[in-house]
Amino acid sequence: MENKKMKILWNNVKTFFSKPYNVILVLTGILVTFTTVAPIIAIIEDTFKIHPGTIDAYLTGKSSGYSVVNYIDLFTSSMAKNNLWNPLLNTVILAIGTCVIAIVFGGLFAYLITRTNMAFRKYLSSIFIFPYIMPQWTLAVVWQNLFNSNAVTGTSNGLFASALGINMPLWWCKGLFPSILILGLHYAPFAYILIGGIFKNMDANLEEAATILDTPPHKILTRITLPMIKPAILSTILLVCGSAIGSYPVPHYLGLTTLATKYVSMNDKYAGEASILAIIMMLFGVAIMFLNQMSLHSRKNYTTVTGKSGQISKVNLGRVGKYAIAIVLVIITFFTSIFPIISFAFETFLPNPGDYSFLYTHNINNLTTKWWLTSENITESGMYGQTGILYNKTIWSAFKGTILVAVCCCLFAGTIGTMIGYAVSKNRRGKLAGYVNSMAFLPYLMPSVAVGVAYFILFSGDKINLFNTYTALIIVGTVKYIPFASRSALNSMLQLSGEIEESAIIQDVPWIKRMTRIIIPIQKSSIISGYLLPFMTCLRELSLFMLLCTQGFILSTTLDYFDEMGLYAFSSGINLILIITILVSNAVVNKVTGASLDEGIGG
Repeated sequence: MENKKMKILWNNVKTFFSKPYNVILVLTGILVTFTTVAPIIAIIEDTFKIHPGTIDAYLTGKSSGYSVVNYIDLFTSSMAKNNLWNPLLNTVILAIGTCVIAIVFGGLFAYLITRTNMAFRKYLSSIFIFPYIMPQWTLAVVWQNLFNSNAVTGTSNGLFASALGINMPLWWCKGLFPSILILGLHYAPFAYILIGGIFKNMDANLEEAATILDTPPHKILTRITLPMIKPAILSTILLVCGSAIGSYPVPHYLGLTTLATKYVSMNDKYAGEASILAIIMMLFGVAIMFLNQMSLHSRKNYTTVTGKSGQISKVNLGRVGKYAIAIVLVIITFFTSIFPIISFAFETFLPNPGDYSFLYTHNINNLTTKWWLTSENITESGMYGQTGILYNKTIWSAFKGTILVAVCCCLFAGTIGTMIGYAVSKNRRGKLAGYVNSMAFLPYLMPSVAVGVAYFILFSGDKINLFNTYTALIIVGTVKYIPFASRSALNSMLQLSGEIEESAIIQDVPWIKRMTRIIIPIQKSSIISGYLLPFMTCLRELSLFMLLCTQGFILSTTLDYFDEMGLYAFSSGINLILIITILVSNAVVNKVTGASLDEGIGG
């Protein structure tokens, strides 16, 4: 009897593993469990660990071991307000404010592009996604160059102070307001892409039926249109909140203390307490995910009672209105998308970057090429022993490192994510598939700084020491960006009929051939997107990598290094190199594959 049970079990196991997608699920399940759980365990342990030379060692009088003193000190000491509560409050307000601006601005833009006869829609649709493609800190640096002044911020006069003599107030130049505004503009393309996709494909019958039944326009908006785009709004909140909570560059440049910036400042002397801040950031990401899941249970469905089929006619903005609104948006998108490139280029020719006082004298001869072309005379004033950007080995070594990490991350994340998407689509009702899908997506919901912190702790120990290696950056980048590829592949695989692969199985076509000759060619564009998103994101990543390597490894951390040195022309030059690399890569990919972030919305 026992022997018979063993045979049945063995046959079940053989049958289970005879299906390639089950093998993929088991292997990727082990992989994503280790890469997600191990860092979390490491960071939780770090909150209890006593670190020699830090505050917990001083308070306990020990140099090793474990204690709860980090929790007690962080939550109850006289420094709790500055170290925890104020940064926590700022982080929550920043996340909420960013969501509001991103959804309102991105959603309104999506409506104007898809549902009105506004002019220049194709141009505006393409240019609107630039702030997301460019590095997150781009608009923050441009904001400084525009509004900083010696009288208010104690720095060089920016464009407004120099050219117009206007000194903007401190709350406008630094802190919560500009941080919310800039992050909102950076993430508005999320809302535009998600909400615009629903507006574009919304069933025309719904609003037509309401119109025929004499429903007032405001009721159509509140009872039909907004509930229809609710899933897109919730998805935007999920993505924007998770990203804004862990944003480091924008608050760092604009002088706002958040959990992310506080972690960096506390990491040396308050290592254990800083790890608690990272866990709080992680908990925010998980809480947002659960709230999103709960809200989706109440999603409404609609059935049309009357009305004829057809496309809804676009809202007529009038002969003047369609151009007036378009011109306003052209001006806004100029300052968020094109002006940053001009600004960074111009900064690299100023004798004192950020100082526009030469505009008073109208002396164009004050401009200089030394920041680019100094090749040997490293005693040149203000160069701090550095050669010019074009000859600077540190910058070009970091550029090579950035390309290496981005290429490796996109290959690994793209391949693993595609396999996960395929396997989950084949067994989507299974518990194992659900587990793998959730675990693969979890790192994306966690703030980048928190993920970087977790791996920094994991890779800085005695057992695993990968600090300051490309291996560490590639592993962390792959784990963080697998969700891009897995979700892209899953959505495309679910569109494939099962009969396509079944007919190949009947013909005894091996699994490798089925993938390479049938499935991948059919869903080529979606799978390519799964490779491209990690590549594009990795090029401009700072929050995820800044704790794992030193300057000169990749461009984003090298930029921060030159900022600290006071070589702002070099950091502007690096920004310019990054933006051009990203835009050229994006343009080449669009030309070769036809894929575009705003494809199908209006671009």
